[in-house]
Amino acid sequence: MKHGLIVAVAVLGVLWAAVPAFSHHAVQAQFDFNKPLTLTGVLTRVEWVNPHSYMFLDVKDAAGKVKKWALELVGPGGLRKAGLSRIDRGGFKIGDTITVKGFASKDGSDSGFVKELKLSDGRLVTIWFGDPNAR
Repeated sequence: MKHGLIVAVAVLGVLWAAVPAFSHHAVQAQFDFNKPLTLTGVLTRVEWVNPHSYMFLDVKDAAGKVKKWALELVGPGGLRKAGLSRIDRGGFKIGDTITVKGFASKDGSDSGFVKELKLSDGRLVTIWFGDPNAR
């Protein structure tokens, strides 16, 4: 009886711990690795949140019209490892012009996933080293 209770508690613990994994999505689920994306725009907002951070750029299209892009990044830990920091700690600055390289969204919206940033000070920062061919 005691052994059965221990096993049951262990199984429930493993199942409970796995629940957050279901809420996290694979990059491949939303973004098309066959659609490379390069954008240059003005940084308007950064959301420094888990599991993925987000940045928002105002990007001028060929006609000069400003389009608002929402770009997904790695989480805050990955950004810090790449040498980036929050705005209030001297990192991203609202109003800076930034160039991003990554992948366009599958749904055709003005959104994408960022793998590399070129900051206004000229620094080139790779923030995602994933293999786009891994499925």
